Amino acid sequence: MKILSHSELIRLILCIAVCQMAGAIGSLFTASSVGTWYADLSKPWFSPPGWVISAVWISLFTLMGISLFLVWRPALAGREQQANKKIALLVFAIQLLVNAGWSWAFFGLQSPPAGLAVIMVLWLLILLTIWRFWLISRTAAWLLLPYLLWVSFAAFLNYSFWRLNL
Repeated sequence: MKILSHSELIRLILCIAVCQMAGAIGSLFTASSVGTWYADLSKPWFSPPGWVISAVWISLFTLMGISLFLVWRPALAGREQQANKKIALLVFAIQLLVNAGWSWAFFGLQSPPAGLAVIMVLWLLILLTIWRFWLISRTAAWLLLPYLLWVSFAAFLNYSFWRLNL
């Protein structure tokens, strides 16, 4: 097991912080609606309590940050690998923005249908990110699998909210 250098440790912390910041941005929209609009919605029986959702997202954003670090870290590679890395990082950045956009669509707009549309795009972008990361680091790709599974569950939950509150 290799110990991280000082610069690698800073890069790891930065990667995790960027991902956690996406969660914090999303929570700004969530916080304004949880006690009002969201509280009045009919909820499916399998809807987890807020503390579970928060704990899962904190864990997932941490895994995403580690995954990002594994792809972003400098390595000796040819031009093709560097091009793969740039594409992978771009796709990751886009999916991270769309992730924060889900909170805006669902909670900010108070619209389960808009949230469902965004989460479907997010799911596809996560899948694309996993594939692009796989080309660079299998470990980085595997670290994103819990994220894909949780967003799959969240999409079904979002759909259920929409159907129950037509």
